[in-house]
Amino acid sequence: MHAGRITHSRRHSYTGAPFFAAMSALRLGADLSHVICAPTAAQAIKSYSPDLIVHPILCDDAPQDKVRQELDSILARLHVLVLGPGLGRETYMQHYARTALVLARARAMFVVLDADALWMVGQELALVRGYRRAVLTPNVVEFQRLCDAVGVGEGEPGGRAAGVSRRLGGVVVLEKGAKDVVACDTTGEAAAAREVVEVDVEGGLKRCGGQGDVLSGCVGTMLAWGKCYEGGAFGCVSFMFLRVGCAEGDRDGTLAVSRLPILAAIGGSMVTRASSRRAFLVEGRAVVTEDMIPQLGKAFAEIFDGKKV
Repeated sequence: MHAGRITHSRRHSYTGAPFFAAMSALRLGADLSHVICAPTAAQAIKSYSPDLIVHPILCDDAPQDKVRQELDSILARLHVLVLGPGLGRETYMQHYARTALVLARARAMFVVLDADALWMVGQELALVRGYRRAVLTPNVVEFQRLCDAVGVGEGEPGGRAAGVSRRLGGVVVLEKGAKDVVACDTTGEAAAAREVVEVDVEGGLKRCGGQGDVLSGCVGTMLAWGKCYEGGAFGCVSFMFLRVGCAEGDRDGTLAVSRLPILAAIGGSMVTRASSRRAFLVEGRAVVTEDMIPQLGKAFAEIFDGKKV
């Protein structure tokens, strides 16, 4: 099994974000983690870890059809696309991001959208509208931008995160904050449902700048496990998905595939917050994002296995 995922980098100065996302996916349990980036970012990212598979194919002067074919060939080998960390807003990178998202949708891949991929969505809502295998992970500024784009204000039934989800056709929204809010709302449609979960797992007293990148990688890995479950690799639903909130009717060992994105978002939030707390206990105010990554496996064991490690 290759629980693969992808991030996009922009240029040399934006190499930290894709590294944090890709390495977090590995440290949580993904088998392989790929980074698709611009050639100017590739050497730096490769130097951070030999465990990452780096594809420096996003050239601003490359033939578009050639890059599209290479992207599609890489996506064919993976389970999940994580799009946004380190992406930037340059025209050619935004074009490649759109291309990757369209290709991922055509392959029915699970997708995590963060950072400047959310800016891209705000410019073209149709990119994700109705695609319920997508998880959006906005911070405070990005969330307000999405609210403005879809016309969500205060007093929204179920809260603003649910409102954004509803107006985007039921995609999962993970609103990052003091307490993370995860929402999926398909109200107004056949078989409508609204699910809103507040994740209050204790985090660290300092929020590192790259914590959102860690979160996107963790959600990506959990979606990769979900993809493997969907394909029958696990035989039955994993204990982890049961712990993050399966309905009583799912406890016979089956789980509706439609619930995988929201459960992955909840699980990723829980692990990220716990790893932040653990890293702060070790490093105090000196903690940086890199200190969180070694704590991910221990945080998972603490939350889902009940182990004190």
